[in-house]
Amino acid sequence: MVRAVASPGRSRRKTSSPSFRYTVGASVFVNAFNAHERGHAWSLKILSLIQQRADPIIAPTLLVAEIASAVARATDDSLGALQYANATAALPNVTLVGLTPTMARRAAELAARYRLRGADAVYLAVALRYATTLISRDEEQMSRGSRITTCLTPEEALPRT
Repeated sequence: MVRAVASPGRSRRKTSSPSFRYTVGASVFVNAFNAHERGHAWSLKILSLIQQRADPIIAPTLLVAEIASAVARATDDSLGALQYANATAALPNVTLVGLTPTMARRAAELAARYRLRGADAVYLAVALRYATTLISRDEEQMSRGSRITTCLTPEEALPRT
């Protein structure tokens, strides 16, 4: 399920606590899925907190394919991988944004300037466009992306929420 963002500044929150907005990389969702990976508890905890608070997650549509791919490769379970990816996309606080020509050019500029992998640049372009904090477990994305915008691991993000 893909939903467009009507207003980047609008929040769907129902509580009076401060609102945070995130772009969460597939690495965090996959890490939360796999209890055997290092950092699993932290990834699960930040995603649970974001969901509980109904903080907006704005991510590229690429997220769905990346989750399905990583989970299927790790588990050899295509159906389960698709179910998890689709369930993630259907979360009420998740908004997926398509890669428009403008966003693609911005991602290409970031990729070239900061020597980022293409997918990493797409997540960073979304984070910049929608003024979100990027939460990721991808070390290269984090180190290069931190020169562009706020990038945090789940462990780093938890004290801020």
